[in-house]
Amino acid sequence: MAALDLFGRRWALRILWELRAGPLGARALLARCEGLSSSVLYQRIRELTSSGIIAPSADGYELTQLGTALRDALRPLDEWASTWAQEQEHNDQEPTET
Repeated sequence: MAALDLFGRRWALRILWELRAGPLGARALLARCEGLSSSVLYQRIRELTSSGIIAPSADGYELTQLGTALRDALRPLDEWASTWAQEQEHNDQEPTET
């Protein structure tokens, strides 16, 4: 339940998503996460760091081994979400009967 609480916090999963391909600095994370305030970013960074999911690096912040395992565990959810989004787009394009 603690993990769900952490990941359910606003912007936590988005920050992890942005770090999936490699390290990023705080400015890059802010630029990629439109609407994210610097205070919330640094709070989430503290939480994710203290949980062992991300760590500071020479290039900013990066996923730890535990964070990489989480990324891999979430990959099926990402694939499902892509399929779902395509179906939603297809449904939106179908004419509605009146």
